[in-house]
Amino acid sequence: MQTSISRRTFLTLTVAVPLAGRLSAARSAVPVGLELYSVRDALAKDLASTVRAVAKMGYQVVEFYSPYYEWTPHTAAEVRTLLDDLGIACRSTHNGADAFTDDGLQKAIDLNRTIGSTSIIMASPGRHVTSLDDWKAVADRLNAVAERLKPLAMTAGYHNHGPEWHQVDGRRPMDVLAANTGKDVVLQLDVGTCVAAGADPVAWITSNPGRIKSIHCKDWAGDGRGYSVLFGEGDAPWKEILAAAESVGGVECYLIEQEEGPAEEQLLRAERCLANWRKIR
Repeated sequence: MQTSISRRTFLTLTVAVPLAGRLSAARSAVPVGLELYSVRDALAKDLASTVRAVAKMGYQVVEFYSPYYEWTPHTAAEVRTLLDDLGIACRSTHNGADAFTDDGLQKAIDLNRTIGSTSIIMASPGRHVTSLDDWKAVADRLNAVAERLKPLAMTAGYHNHGPEWHQVDGRRPMDVLAANTGKDVVLQLDVGTCVAAGADPVAWITSNPGRIKSIHCKDWAGDGRGYSVLFGEGDAPWKEILAAAESVGGVECYLIEQEEGPAEEQLLRAERCLANWRKIR
């Protein structure tokens, strides 16, 4: 049976098919990793075996968090060899406020360059950050660090938690940080804490184009389970989030995070989160 289509439909299809292919390619090009806080107890006992297990699951990237800052240069070099041998990468690290001081930054730079990380993320602004002026000072610090990192082809970033979404003197700290930092300062979105605070992650991504270079894919459920839910089993609208991240946000890396559950189940839960990720993708 012969079927005819209109010229308009034909032209639409000829555009849509390549576009769909490009979108699919873009999605496959964004790696999925694990924030290693998800397997913190196993990591503390045996870092090498834990990273090997994470790589075997199929994660492509890992993000080390604050304990890495106490590594010696020799330990960092050993970790880099391990990552290279496994064929996975560390693109960013989580850091306390100490790593963003004049004295502490060079240590963070040296460790990150050794392990191959190009983004130093502030995961805590430190104590006594309460007023809008305090948050503006945090923004100033991020800008200063970003300028120092730029010649090294590295970036500074900020990772939100819950308090940044609640208003201080009529403004959300996250809005203050976004408005007062340069476009090259990464706004690493933690989806779970955003959703838990009642904020809209999709709106946040679309209002900060090109700045959401990495996303912590942590879920949250308002039915009492909170952060104990696995990725993809809570309230976060993941398909909409991923679509916004890839069309507007400029995402370069996804990092699954699951921060609750018994220590002996952390690796299993990380594996189940990745299985859920593959279903959604």
